[in-house]
Amino acid sequence: MAEDEVRDRVRRAVDASGRTRRGVAAAIGIDETKLSKSLAGRRRFTTDELVAVAELAGVELAWLLRGEGDAPVTAATDLIEAPRPEPDDARKRILDAAWTLIATRGYHRVRIADVAEAAGTSSAAVHYHFDDKDALLDQALRHNVELAHDRQARTLAAIADPHRRLLRLLELQMPEGPVLEPEWSIWMQVWSEAVVDPARRDLYARGQDRWFRTVLMTLEAGAGTGVFRTGDQALRARQLTALVDGLGVGVMTGASTTADMRAALHEFVHHSLVDHNLVDRSPRKDLPCDP
Repeated sequence: MAEDEVRDRVRRAVDASGRTRRGVAAAIGIDETKLSKSLAGRRRFTTDELVAVAELAGVELAWLLRGEGDAPVTAATDLIEAPRPEPDDARKRILDAAWTLIATRGYHRVRIADVAEAAGTSSAAVHYHFDDKDALLDQALRHNVELAHDRQARTLAAIADPHRRLLRLLELQMPEGPVLEPEWSIWMQVWSEAVVDPARRDLYARGQDRWFRTVLMTLEAGAGTGVFRTGDQALRARQLTALVDGLGVGVMTGASTTADMRAALHEFVHHSLVDHNLVDRSPRKDLPCDP
């Protein structure tokens, strides 16, 4: 049956994600019991859950649904069943738990004991891998940056047209869903911590610079092919990334919606970036809605 095949592919993707079943469940926004029921065939995965699993495992949604495209490389061992996980596995479980708790509860409401409980380990084990809660937050941000960068690299590599690539990149910044919304939560918490703690500013700056350079390279590629206007692409990249940040804060705080954010970004691209002397593109064309 098709559902059985989808379930088998999801199981392979979960095993290849490098996370425990508990970590996968937390990342896609369900509890571990629901994940187990879905993998056992007693519950159907929702579309949002399948999208999140595809992102975590680095596979196309088409592969999960229909088996089209490349399959993930399955891990050699099942982390949830391993009786004695290796230290690196324990560290990963702790980081997954910390990432989820900080994103959902807030940094100042999370205790080391909470992280230990969520990771299925002891507070002493958490302290073995991370000196203190500050170190956990630092690693959670680095984890955030890597998740976003890997997702962008996988998705954008197959898009040759710079205009479409930029629109897809902006779509990957929308603070919605079980992966992107927690990522935004952690980013915003790091912003606020950096305001009062100068020691965090370098950490934030390095993550922000990676995002800025991704946008800049896309704009430069577009200017080189005549899709985008020539000129100071670094300035335009700073304008666009600042616009994304500001609009994202509005969505996360309930002041606006992702639809508002998407419309504003497309208008900016259309009126400020696209060279209409060489190409005729409306702000609504080429919207890359498909995962």
